[in-house]
Amino acid sequence: MKSFVYSALPSRVVFGNGTLSQVVQEISTLGCSRALILTTPRQVAQGEKLKELVGDKAIGIYSNATMHTPTNVTDDAVGVVQKLGADIVVAVGGGSTVGLAKAIALRTDLPQIVIPTTYSGSEATAIIGQTENGLKTTQKTLKVLPEVIIYDVSLTMALPPRVTITSGLNAIAHAVEALYSKEASPITDTLAEQGILSIAKALPVIMNDSGNLDARSEALYGAWACGTCLGAVGMGLHHKLCHTLGGTFNMPHAETHTVILPHSMAYNAPYAQEAMEKVANILGVSNAAQGIFDLSKSLGAPSTLKELGMEEEELEKAADIASKNPYPNPAPLEKEKILQLLKNAYAGVRPS
Repeated sequence: MKSFVYSALPSRVVFGNGTLSQVVQEISTLGCSRALILTTPRQVAQGEKLKELVGDKAIGIYSNATMHTPTNVTDDAVGVVQKLGADIVVAVGGGSTVGLAKAIALRTDLPQIVIPTTYSGSEATAIIGQTENGLKTTQKTLKVLPEVIIYDVSLTMALPPRVTITSGLNAIAHAVEALYSKEASPITDTLAEQGILSIAKALPVIMNDSGNLDARSEALYGAWACGTCLGAVGMGLHHKLCHTLGGTFNMPHAETHTVILPHSMAYNAPYAQEAMEKVANILGVSNAAQGIFDLSKSLGAPSTLKELGMEEEELEKAADIASKNPYPNPAPLEKEKILQLLKNAYAGVRPS
């Protein structure tokens, strides 16, 4: 076995069905009593239910969590935190809400409890991406790692099909990059393979039976596994591209990951053969990139940047941004090849 270094992240994970009922105890265990609940504008009703459950330990709801974590929204949220005297934030929702909780923690050192309602997996990482002046940047720091993650399968049962599929494929992207990271270890490899298998197995079942509790549980576990392995390693071209497309061009987060993933895999495949073989074996196919592309198409997920609203003339700028400032990646970062990757993703060409 090869030598490796693995740093376990110090988060408490509460997983099950109906676990939301434990949120008050988790707040108390952290020594807190003034919780600010975070949601997106669309999830205010969910926030209200949580506020009622938390009772006198809840001091209010901040409901403007926004995709790609714009710093001006964080400015506003931190102002509310300070005005109300919150001593903890409790986020319920997907990546936008989790991102805001992390951004508040980065600024204030407040503890976080996050309650994911999608499969993005970002709650399991010490990574935060923030957007300012049209540029999304990321950093890795334990300051943004949630103290507690409460996974309640019941909160995902009504997740719409499109969000289910794209957030699941977004999570798979975390695991794929973890497999070919320079910091990969047997531990992260095992988590990554479990995560990919769990989600790839669960998504077709959910599409045919959205109320299947076992499949929903499998997908949520897979999201945790995928996020956890990514949290222990570094990110490569795939995440750099998606952050560029999201932060600079305001492309939808999970959908962009879904479209880009098979193409970033094809780009890296010659330099990450072992990782791609593992993914192909999990999917039962001969080519990993094609397998992910075909799985995505079979589930009715978006397959082109064009349908997500990207303008073809913007691809050159995106390739330019993504090829600057060197970062770890199996394949060399070459602007013209990255541009071709983006052109293929724009048109929805099946990887060759």
